[in-house]
Amino acid sequence: MNTTASVLGIDASLSGRSWQWLGGPMQLDQGIDGGGVDIVGQLLLARGVSRDDLALHRDPSLRNFLPDPSQFADMDRAAERLAEAVISGEKVTIYGDYDVDGATSAALLVRLLRMLGHHAEHYIPDRLLEGYGPSGEALVRLGAAGSSLIVTVDCGAMAHEALGMAHAAGIDVIVVDHHKCAPDLPPAYALVNPNRLDESEAAAAHGHLAAVGVAFLLAVALVRTLRARGYFAGRPEPSLFALLDLVALGTVADVAAIRGLNRAFVAQGLKVMAKRHNVGMAALIDAARLSRPPSCSDCGFALGPRINAGGRVGEATLGVRLLTTEDPAEAAALAQQLSRLNEERRGIEAAVQEAAEEQLAGQHNRAVHVLAGRGWHPGVIGIVAGRIKEKTGKPALVIALDEEDGLGKGSGRSITGVDLGEAIIDAAKAGLLVKGGGHAMAAGLTIAEDRLAQFADWLEDRLAGPVARASGNRVLKLDLALAPRGLSPELVETLERAGPFGMGWPGPRIAVGPVRLVKADVVGTDHLRVIAAGDDGASFKAIAFRAAESAMGQALLHGARGRKLWLAGRPKIDDWGARPAAELHLEDAAWAN
Repeated sequence: MNTTASVLGIDASLSGRSWQWLGGPMQLDQGIDGGGVDIVGQLLLARGVSRDDLALHRDPSLRNFLPDPSQFADMDRAAERLAEAVISGEKVTIYGDYDVDGATSAALLVRLLRMLGHHAEHYIPDRLLEGYGPSGEALVRLGAAGSSLIVTVDCGAMAHEALGMAHAAGIDVIVVDHHKCAPDLPPAYALVNPNRLDESEAAAAHGHLAAVGVAFLLAVALVRTLRARGYFAGRPEPSLFALLDLVALGTVADVAAIRGLNRAFVAQGLKVMAKRHNVGMAALIDAARLSRPPSCSDCGFALGPRINAGGRVGEATLGVRLLTTEDPAEAAALAQQLSRLNEERRGIEAAVQEAAEEQLAGQHNRAVHVLAGRGWHPGVIGIVAGRIKEKTGKPALVIALDEEDGLGKGSGRSITGVDLGEAIIDAAKAGLLVKGGGHAMAAGLTIAEDRLAQFADWLEDRLAGPVARASGNRVLKLDLALAPRGLSPELVETLERAGPFGMGWPGPRIAVGPVRLVKADVVGTDHLRVIAAGDDGASFKAIAFRAAESAMGQALLHGARGRKLWLAGRPKIDDWGARPAAELHLEDAAWAN
């Protein structure tokens, strides 16, 4: 039970949450505690920045946040081995995962090696045929084709059998990963992962990095090693800064925490992205019909899903091919192909989600939802798990069962405070899974169909307590409360200067009111749109995505006539009209006292 005083006296909103300040009520016209801190500074303080570090966080730069790569275990060993390959012209293959983090990680190293005058191959496994992680057969096959060095990115941390096969075949494998590790590491030449259990405290502090961020640190270490060896005596050094657009896209799309080094990666990477130097990235932006420089949310909702579509329902290599091509015509064709696959993915996803939700009724008392079905496309189960998690507020695993081999491939998404990845790793150790792994908020697994019920019960016993504790204190954190006239484009633009925002660095959330609803209706697929007006004569539009059937949505549609409310959500710019206006992306509502 949370004893913190609620904002505006709201202890139970229409969605059952208590409203509380994230850091304290913001002041629009004065500093806090007489300290003269402006709006941006107040937002930074609310997100845990000390007053002494405000200047560093206003414009997060690599200079201030980039660590010495050598502090990571095996980093120098990996850089030395890669340097040897570059100098000697050895054949190198980059083996990536099929999601955005894997594609951007692979593209980053391919492009880096190209800058160094070295051609590297890439290999992306087929999600349906090969599953997650390095395949021993594929590694041996790549070695037989001449690759004496293979770098796995966004996978490999738990691939004991596959790396054992590669080791036996005399192939050196460098693992660049960020997923949870077991105490017993696989037999890699080098394994670079801030989440190794034997990492130093300084390196472990970067455990929130996506794999593409770890790959960038390896790039820094490699260039430094080559410099020490005199490799650049007769050639220019590559601009690593030019690769930050890939780091930003992979970091945001993998829902990595946007704090510390990741904030610098994303802030600077978005600037690089806006310059459109990467031909494939520019084509991707055009395919998404973005007429302005991409934002953090664009990476997550417009660009990332297109790259993901290749690995989910199409050809897994499309994303890496797009992000590494130098041919504008090829880039445009690949970007359009990925956009078409993304539309196809949406249809498949909707069908699987409908089928999964039909199973929810029988699991309403469960702390963790384990949903499984035959014929479900494995390429969309992670997205559907995320949707179920958002709808129920509980961890969810969605499993696609194969009728031929009796195995299920599953993907899970968790809630803050519940470490799903650790539970899945322990379930695999207990023999309940064929394999499994992940991190706190997301996990993947392979399971025999006849173990499903036992696994679901085991997971329920393991996580019921953590889920109850996480769910028992449902809170909506607010930065600011204001009257409708205060919601202006100028305010939104000011608030955005404390970004980039994302997981671990939440975007500003405000409460607007008291208001009366002028209009409330359903638009698109389950989206709720309202027009609200205040006593100050100002009105604004608010939209709640996929919320029409929720308790809040039904209350606003059918029970709000004549009643005053507070509306809470993220302030955004609506630039569809003749001139920009401020709107609210609605997350919650409460009756005004």
